[in-house]
Amino acid sequence: MDCQASLRLPGDPALAAMAAALRDGGHWAEIVDRDWRLVYSTEDLRRIYGGLVDLAPVALGVHYFGSEAMSVRLQWRNGPNTLDLVREMFAAFGGLVLADTAGGRDQLRTLVPPELRDIVDRISSPYPAPALTLRWHGTHLSVPVDVLTTTVRVHDTAGRCAGTALISKPRAGMAILATAAVGIDLRHLERMQHVVKAARRPAAILFADLEASSPLARRLPTASYFMFGRRLARAADQCVIDAGGLVGRHVGDGVIAFFLAETAGSESAAARACVAAARALRSTIAEVATRSDLAAEDVVPRFGLHWGSTLYVGQIATCGRTEVTALGDEVNETARIEACATGGRALASKALVERLGPDDAADLGLDPGRITYVPLAHLASATEKARRDAPAIAVCEV
Repeated sequence: MDCQASLRLPGDPALAAMAAALRDGGHWAEIVDRDWRLVYSTEDLRRIYGGLVDLAPVALGVHYFGSEAMSVRLQWRNGPNTLDLVREMFAAFGGLVLADTAGGRDQLRTLVPPELRDIVDRISSPYPAPALTLRWHGTHLSVPVDVLTTTVRVHDTAGRCAGTALISKPRAGMAILATAAVGIDLRHLERMQHVVKAARRPAAILFADLEASSPLARRLPTASYFMFGRRLARAADQCVIDAGGLVGRHVGDGVIAFFLAETAGSESAAARACVAAARALRSTIAEVATRSDLAAEDVVPRFGLHWGSTLYVGQIATCGRTEVTALGDEVNETARIEACATGGRALASKALVERLGPDDAADLGLDPGRITYVPLAHLASATEKARRDAPAIAVCEV
C-alpha cells in the first residue's frame, strides 16, 4: 500500500513510458504487469477514488484482484468500493485476467480472495485480446457511475508483453464530455475541488445585481434581452474567476460569488479579491451594455460586499447541475447590503474592509484607518428588509 503524494514510475521501461504518457495526459489509468500485479496508478484516478479530497491508497506490487487489493478498495470513498462492485469488476475483467494466468483457473482461484472464487468458475473462456473495452460500475460522490475501461497491451522492445494499461473514463462519450467542459475555466474547476466536502470556511461574499432590470426586459425584444443576459453572466463569472473567486448562484440578472481565505492565502487576500472583482465587474458591465447597444443609464449595477466568518461552504451536485453555495447569516446580510447600493455603488461592510492588511488596502487605494462608515438603516437608500434584518451593519463605498 502506498499513500505518498505521487507514485514512482514502474521499473520496466515499456511500462514506465506508458505510465508517464497517461499521467501527463491526465487520464484515469492504472498499469499492471504481465502477472496482473499493480505497478502504477495516476493521481487523477487516485484523487477520484479519494473523493476529490485525498489521494486514495493503492496496493502496489500485489495481484490486482488479490485479497490485499480488495481490502484497500473497500477503504476508498469512490470507485469500486463495495464487495458487489468489486465482484462486478472482476467478472468484467475475468477473461482477460484468466488469459494471463499461467496456471489457468486453478491458479487464479488461489490468487483471488474467497469472495471472488465462484466468479472464476463462471468465466466462459480466456480472451487474450490486444485491446478491448470493458464496462463496469463504480461510485462518485455517492452516485452510481457507469465506467468504461479500455485495456491496452504494453510490449517491450523485443515484442514481449510487459503488462496492460487500464484506461478508464465515464460512460459518456467524449463529444458529451467535451460539451460539458468546453469554455469552462480550469482554474474554477480546480477551486471547486476544495469545496466538494462542505465545511465552515471564512470567506468574502459578493452580491451583484442590476437595478431596475424589469423595465429593461419589458422594453427589449426577448431575444435581445436573452443575448444581453448571457453576455452579462459570462462576463460576471470571468471577473470572479480572474480575481480568484468561486461563482455561486445566478439569480435573475444577479450573481453571487465567494472568495475563500483558504484558497486566496489569507483573509486579507480574500477581501482584496472581492473588492477587485466588484470593480472589474463594474467596468465589464459597461462594456457589455455598449456591445448590446444599451445606454449606460439602462444598465446600473448594485454591489454588496461582506465578510462571512462562519460560512458553511460546499458544492451541490445533482443530475442536472453542479454549483457552489454557502449558508450563514452573512449571506442574507450581503443581500441586504446589495439592495441598498443604488445608483451604481459598491457598498462594503466594515467587517470586510477591516480584514484588509496594509499592502492589500494600498493596492486597492483604500486606507482603512481613515474610512468612516454608515449603518445601513441610516442610508437614504435603505430598504425595508435592510432596516428590519441588518440595520446596524456599517458600510462604506469602495
